Amino acid sequence: MEGSFVEVPTADGRGVDRRAFGEFISHRGELASYAFGWTTGSETHVARLSIGIGVGNPGGATFHAVVFTHEDGHAFTLVDEPFEDVPEGGPDLTADRARAHETLPFIWWVADTVMERDRRARWMRHWLLGTSSIQTHEVFERREPVLLVVNEASDGLWQLIGSTDADSSTGRIGHLCHAIDNDPTMLDILDLSPGHSAIRADIGEPWTRYPAGVA
Repeated sequence: MEGSFVEVPTADGRGVDRRAFGEFISHRGELASYAFGWTTGSETHVARLSIGIGVGNPGGATFHAVVFTHEDGHAFTLVDEPFEDVPEGGPDLTADRARAHETLPFIWWVADTVMERDRRARWMRHWLLGTSSIQTHEVFERREPVLLVVNEASDGLWQLIGSTDADSSTGRIGHLCHAIDNDPTMLDILDLSPGHSAIRADIGEPWTRYPAGVA
């Protein structure tokens, strides 16, 4: 369950510190709370993650990790430095204590589920991976909202198209995460499968998904 989302400019004014919070309930009723975040404007693309369980219980703890690119995706590694306080968490664990904790497999399950299902985590993942997109000139210049999104199956590029037909507009290359910076309503289609497209009538309207080339 997605919770609050906080954006704060960095001290040097060159980027934004973003932090997202949420709650996790498994099908067995297990509870966890989490926070993850990333800072734009820096050369290093590494994100942070905190997951807490068992508040007030002897086994309660908060696990901290960094999220980084690995091959064509992402990976986690436990760290000593705490990132965020989360409601379900107990004492902050060092990396060594976290590795020895009996609930660590559950923690990694929570982490994988959050990265898969929290829309803000998909945004963070595209930032980590530096996902590129081909945008019409009008979209790139922010003169038109994104109305058609295509996730290319062949090369992994995304196409972002406004009301002007892509065939009659000059294409520009831009990072997908920056397009989301300008239009957070695109969070709803960041799980678009390769070879599929999503279309909407106007900004704020619901998206409809199709296999690419069908709409």
